[in-house]
Amino acid sequence: MTDADRRGPDEDRERDPSGESDTPSAATLTRALRAGVAVYDIGEYHAAHDAWEECWLDLPTGSDDERLLHGLIQFTAAVYHARRRNWSGATGLAESAGEYLADLPGDYRGVNLAGVRRYLAVLHADPEVIERRPPLALRVDGERLRPAELDFETAAVAAEIVAGEYDAFDAERIARAVEVAREEVSEGTETRFTALVMDFADDTVNRGLVYQRLTSHLARREREASDVEGLFD
Repeated sequence: MTDADRRGPDEDRERDPSGESDTPSAATLTRALRAGVAVYDIGEYHAAHDAWEECWLDLPTGSDDERLLHGLIQFTAAVYHARRRNWSGATGLAESAGEYLADLPGDYRGVNLAGVRRYLAVLHADPEVIERRPPLALRVDGERLRPAELDFETAAVAAEIVAGEYDAFDAERIARAVEVAREEVSEGTETRFTALVMDFADDTVNRGLVYQRLTSHLARREREASDVEGLFD
């Protein structure tokens, strides 16, 4: 685990002083944004920030996109802390998140930022509201997102984020399963790996079972590949 992994989503990160990091493409930013929203909307409030963090660190400081992702990261952290009854942490993050998002259009990049800002104001004034009603849902272009409804590449981002959130899952095995599923997609033969990767990202109730099936299929595939290679040794 790296130092960055150990730090929480509410901590400021040191930006690259060389300025040599590549600015994310529009497609990369859109994919990260949608993956994080989908992960948040299925209740993975802590994991959601991992979808946005890498893009955020590579964006020019103070740009609209940088403030959007920085604000969303702190918004999800505020929700996370409130749900854990860390009232002071929640109120502080709610205030700073609102500041990052303050001057952006209410529907910037399709996100319901006007509603997010109102919710942050409520959370700042009364963090215990989190115990009386569910956190605000994030929306893109007016819709709540789920990983299973995303295109495969975006759902794959969500799957790898979720895998990294829990010790029960081997993130490297999920990454390998994503590679195999990606091969299926490129070949136009989307079958079990593609579906299982997307189900793993989406199904919070049966995720453990989906993981077992996915890794079992992966192990079988690897054994078959090894057997074929052995024929020519």
